[in-house]
Amino acid sequence: MSDNAQLRELPEDGGSSSPLADLPTRQALNAHNNYCPVSFSPTCKTSERPKRLRRNSTASHVDVDFFDPSGVRQLNRTLSRMSAPNEGDVESGSTYSDATLTTDGPFDFERTLRVIMKKREEADIKRRELGVLFQDLRVVGLGATASYQPTLGSMLNPMVALEQINTLRHPPLRDIISGFEGVVRPGEMLLVLGRPGSGCSTLLKTLANHRDEFHSVEGNFHYDSLTSAEIARHYRGDVQYCPEDDVHFPTLTVKQTLDFAAKTRVPQARINPSRSEFVNKFTEILTTIFGLKHAKNTPVGDAAIRGVSGGEKKRVSISEALATRSRVTSWDNSTRGLDASTALEFGRALRIATDMDRMTTIVSIYQAGETLYQLFDKVCVIYEGRMVYFGPADQARQYFIDMGYEPANRQTTPDFLVAVTDPHGRIPRAGFANAPRTASEFANYYLKSPISDMNKEDMTSFKDAYVGVPDRAQAYKQSALAEHARNTRKKSPYTISIPMQARAVMKRRVQILMGNKLATIFSLASFIFQGIIVGTVFLQVPKTTAAYFSRGGVLFFALLFSALSSMAEIPALFGQRPIVHRHQKAAMYHPFIEGLALTLVDLPLTLTTSTIFGILIYFLVGLQLSAGQFFVFYLFLFTMSVTMKAWFRAIAAAFKSEATAQAVSGIILLALVIYTGYTIPKTSMIGALRWISYINPLRYGFEGVMANEFHTLNGACAALVPSGPGYEGVNLENQVCPTVGAIQGQNFVDGNRLIKLSYDYAYSNVWRNFGIVVAFGGAFVVALLIFSEYNTATSSDTFVVLFKRGAKSPVLEEAAASVDEEKSLSSTQQSSRTEDQKEVEKALAAQPAMTDVFSWQHIQYTVHVSGSERVLLDDVSGYVAPGKLTALMGESGAGKTTLLNVLAQRVDTGVVRGDRFVNGHALPADFQSQTGYCQQMDTHVPTDTVREALLFSAKLRQPSSVSTAEKEAYVETCLKMCGLEAFGDAAIGSLGIEHRKRTTIAVELAAKPKLLLFLDEPTSGLDSQSAWAIMSFLRNLADNGQAILCTIHQPSAELFQVFDRLLLLRKGGQTVYFGDIGHNATKLIHYFETNGARHCAPTENPAEYMLDIIGAGATATSEQDWHAIWKKAPESTSVQQEIDAIHAEGRSRPAVEATLHSEFASSWGNQFFQLFNRGSRAHWRDPTYLFAKLILNIFGGLFIGFTFFKAKNTQQGTQNKLFAVYMASILSAPLSNQLQVPFLNMRNIYEIRERPSRMYSWTALVASQFLAEIPWNFLGSGLFFLCWYWTVGFPSSRAGYTYLLFGVIFPLFYTSLAQAVAAMVPTAELAALLFSVLFSFILTFNGVLQPFRELNWWKWMYYVSPYTYFIEGTLGQALGRQSIACAPVELVTLTPPSGQTCGAFLQTYISNAGGYVANPDATSACDFCAFATTDQFLGASFNIFYSHHWRNAGILFGYILFNIAALFIFTWFFRIRTGSIFGSIKGFFTRRKTA
Repeated sequence: MSDNAQLRELPEDGGSSSPLADLPTRQALNAHNNYCPVSFSPTCKTSERPKRLRRNSTASHVDVDFFDPSGVRQLNRTLSRMSAPNEGDVESGSTYSDATLTTDGPFDFERTLRVIMKKREEADIKRRELGVLFQDLRVVGLGATASYQPTLGSMLNPMVALEQINTLRHPPLRDIISGFEGVVRPGEMLLVLGRPGSGCSTLLKTLANHRDEFHSVEGNFHYDSLTSAEIARHYRGDVQYCPEDDVHFPTLTVKQTLDFAAKTRVPQARINPSRSEFVNKFTEILTTIFGLKHAKNTPVGDAAIRGVSGGEKKRVSISEALATRSRVTSWDNSTRGLDASTALEFGRALRIATDMDRMTTIVSIYQAGETLYQLFDKVCVIYEGRMVYFGPADQARQYFIDMGYEPANRQTTPDFLVAVTDPHGRIPRAGFANAPRTASEFANYYLKSPISDMNKEDMTSFKDAYVGVPDRAQAYKQSALAEHARNTRKKSPYTISIPMQARAVMKRRVQILMGNKLATIFSLASFIFQGIIVGTVFLQVPKTTAAYFSRGGVLFFALLFSALSSMAEIPALFGQRPIVHRHQKAAMYHPFIEGLALTLVDLPLTLTTSTIFGILIYFLVGLQLSAGQFFVFYLFLFTMSVTMKAWFRAIAAAFKSEATAQAVSGIILLALVIYTGYTIPKTSMIGALRWISYINPLRYGFEGVMANEFHTLNGACAALVPSGPGYEGVNLENQVCPTVGAIQGQNFVDGNRLIKLSYDYAYSNVWRNFGIVVAFGGAFVVALLIFSEYNTATSSDTFVVLFKRGAKSPVLEEAAASVDEEKSLSSTQQSSRTEDQKEVEKALAAQPAMTDVFSWQHIQYTVHVSGSERVLLDDVSGYVAPGKLTALMGESGAGKTTLLNVLAQRVDTGVVRGDRFVNGHALPADFQSQTGYCQQMDTHVPTDTVREALLFSAKLRQPSSVSTAEKEAYVETCLKMCGLEAFGDAAIGSLGIEHRKRTTIAVELAAKPKLLLFLDEPTSGLDSQSAWAIMSFLRNLADNGQAILCTIHQPSAELFQVFDRLLLLRKGGQTVYFGDIGHNATKLIHYFETNGARHCAPTENPAEYMLDIIGAGATATSEQDWHAIWKKAPESTSVQQEIDAIHAEGRSRPAVEATLHSEFASSWGNQFFQLFNRGSRAHWRDPTYLFAKLILNIFGGLFIGFTFFKAKNTQQGTQNKLFAVYMASILSAPLSNQLQVPFLNMRNIYEIRERPSRMYSWTALVASQFLAEIPWNFLGSGLFFLCWYWTVGFPSSRAGYTYLLFGVIFPLFYTSLAQAVAAMVPTAELAALLFSVLFSFILTFNGVLQPFRELNWWKWMYYVSPYTYFIEGTLGQALGRQSIACAPVELVTLTPPSGQTCGAFLQTYISNAGGYVANPDATSACDFCAFATTDQFLGASFNIFYSHHWRNAGILFGYILFNIAALFIFTWFFRIRTGSIFGSIKGFFTRRKTA
């Protein structure tokens, strides 16, 4: 069939069945069809834009040039030029003549398209599209919807453990959705509506063939003539699910992101362009049509990295899905957090994409506006997991009206459709007593309706035409096969070959690194820094036996640091996993390719860091200066770095949870470090654990570098035995070196002999060991690739409301009855709202009415930005009257939240001018304490229950004169007022978004604000019904005398009617309107219409109307200056008169007095008590945190203890005990990193919400956080001590002092140090980084790795390091004043002069230098041990003395006090201080004085 004929047979909507593969053909065809129907008459002009027709659809049309008209015009000219050279191919006089192709006038897409279509026909390129048909769909899920909150006690309770085991064996099942049927054809857009938890996400995932997370999916599924199994195996890239969060690599630019997506799905069958040309043109078309050309080179960004805006990021997600040429795409709540104008842009972008590419598009949206709704062809309404409507979008409203429900005044269609599924949101029509009430009744009503019959007919016609048609299935398969690259398997879901994937992913990895240069530079700088530090600590070690231990230490550290640096990658690997998983589902590339690319691209970086680090270490330390030995050392260093990176990456790839991967990595790292052979030689390892050394790659690397270094080293003896006074004339034949491996008569020790006797190492094993390390590296890379390919998912959290143990709630009862998720949520909400309505009304009526009026005049707020002053608020005046609900509105950037913060005295930067009054008087000193402020983000302690959060607020913010009983009673009243009684004992972190918002409001009400309540975006992120519930509650509060000022972003008409008054701002913080809204917004509309605005249609949302009028939104503009109009309007003069009247009346009576005469409502002691209780509760209810802490201590104690099990009293045994203490001290690093996270989380809650409310002093918070942590760290260290002390073999008689150090001082020290470090930084990642640098310092200089005598000019750091005193105190006291019995290998043999016994010959030397003779009566072969007591060994080698143990304990207490002081000082300096240091100090003492 010719293309001419094909064009004539296209569907009514003008879309071809081809994917976007045949660029630029498909875009040109569909984009032109947006302008004029497919026709071969030259009379069709681009200026004529008839409404686009779709199958039985009245959905709105969106022009292809909506986002970027000039860009599309430029694209037209580009496509024209592309087609121009091909005109010679067209027969003269044919209908394909392109003689009129010119760039002078309006470009005709159709004429250009003809040439390209002809070339496609010549190339015989197949095209395809995909619809989805489903019948009797039922999805079954696992688990209940409510449960009890886990605690440490519950985790240790055997009865709870038995319950959990029983649940695992017989998991509760529940229907998530059931009874669904319908069809979505190519080119159609389906909108899925329902309340949160009704099953919208489940339907979207199921239609996108994402079934893994569900227990079972039942029913008939057809993707045209293909089954869901065939789609999953061979064509999964054609069916995609896009989650609501836009997750992309943040350092990639928009162009790089789209280029990569296009590159991985480039079809083999395409017209002229090369692959690179195809990608470039494709990306150009996508960025042009979706208005992203200006942001092509901007990073996508995330929460930490500045990038494109939220709306642009949505369009990037759409463009990426188009670039992968998906045929069916599900978009899950993708407008969450966007304002209405940006959400509308998102919908229009989807409409363009669906029309252009004949996609099948399924979308779920919360709070959809009417204009957005009109873009859809069909709508599916879900009620508690049941389908209650599936049919044309334009008939849904009338369907539910006919059913017996009526929309509220100006209620949008999507809000109305969701409202009918809420028993408290729907409005019954008069005379419809038998209208459906339950989900089942709704579903049954639908099944009997004409709409259902129409749906069934649509399904039948689709099934007859497209399902079970072998030719159609074969054509689809051939089309997909033609796109496969030459070396790709026929049945592979991937379009390009594995080498192509590898090239693309490697290029992307390079781009990621280039986009995040700071991290790469920091990594390199850390290697340079550590290389310099370690190199100078071991600077030019002498070639004597005294430095043999130091040489081993520096070689050990060189390998260890490379391994340690590899662990830092684990968080980043888990951060990218959702992206890789999504790309794998989109059939872009094999996940193992990402692991391979990571390994290959990292090789040059590892080579660079290893080169710099290796050179610094090698030549600063002065290791053996021969080229061969240096390159062998360098080879091992580089290979070990690669091997260990592969190992830790493989661990990250093997687990679904980052916390688990980090814990396993820490345990394995401990094992690798201990069993390297340096801290404990293989000869000293116990048989039960020696096997670890054989599977430890670090051990083989360490043996290789040790043998390489010591092979040519004949170290001069540092001190011969005997020597000194009385031995001046002794011959060398009668002397020996007191070092393992020494031979009598030699004044040096052969390095080969030393490592053989001490470590059982041999130079002959160097290359064998290198081969083993390479083999390990290869095995780890293979493991990485395997785990990456088959373990792409992350651990997912299901929605479960958690209650305090012992609590009684209807929510728990329903969950126990195994009611499905949707029903439990709905009925729970019902129970919470109907719970004694009279009591709620009574509680509201009992709320003290406000009589004071808050006003502000001529507010101006300027901030200093980039060297200039920027005005954020410009001459804003207004007031908030008691009993009135006042809305503060404006577009994004108008200054709504800024004004709210200025009025609430919550800004500490910039300059505020103007006046704020209460009854015309200056604000009381405790204004912040007399007002409530509900922030947009619901910031709470997630483990606290709702009741506990309210009690905390009441006890700290209500005056101390109010009794505790009264506060508790008022909290119960607040729970009733806010409809939270059923959730009083529920953990806030487990609540849905509506109940979290209610909790935020309740927490502020519990403080009994006397003046007014501020709220910032209380409906943000809520569905329409939850938003209505919140606003209805605020309306009730206002009706009972509360004064409320509330920002809100483009509400529905229904929500807008809730407000009494409006303050409308435009960009620049300028007033456009302030006054009454009027019934049905009549006053507001009248104001704008009388001042020259267009007429507001009866069905139009007044909120959207007024924002459109003033030029708000992404695409709107206004020719009138509405700020100037307002300033001249009589309404503006009237407002000033009203404010003056309020002031005059208020000044006739006394000013509002401050209720507090100090900074805070309660005493410091009460603040500390409440905070300590809250912190302790949070720990108890976080068993994961406590278990990690306790298990790390127990496992660490047992592992270190059994590694050095019953260490002997030999020289090596004494050194083993030294390392047993040293390794124990290293445990403080992971323990410190653990405790920094809850410290910073609690501080964030204080800084975001509680500090601005003046709830309590920061000093009480810091003190409570420190003391709440201590009991658990005492317990952990005590358990460590029990598992470690006697296992190593320390004497019981000295356990008391060691427990004092390990069980009491040690946890106090590392807790205070870790929190002091965390006090300086904003995030846990930076805290861990800073602590690791500091920790490496204090460990390096404590005299273990490099003994004190060898520290040279770094000796001052030895005295500064607190671990010096910890190790000396522990070891000196535990081992001091004990005898040493050398092992045979530690004895050195010498021959005394003729006629002398060994004892007589060495007596003088022993009395001066120490040691003993094992055979004093012998006259030859004297066995001499260099040390007779532990004091001699520890003092001479490590500067450790028994007599210092109490001094060391005192010094450590001093360090603890210093750390605690630093904790408070750093918190004040980095987090509390505002302005200059001296000004802050003066203010601090001034407040203390007034208090």
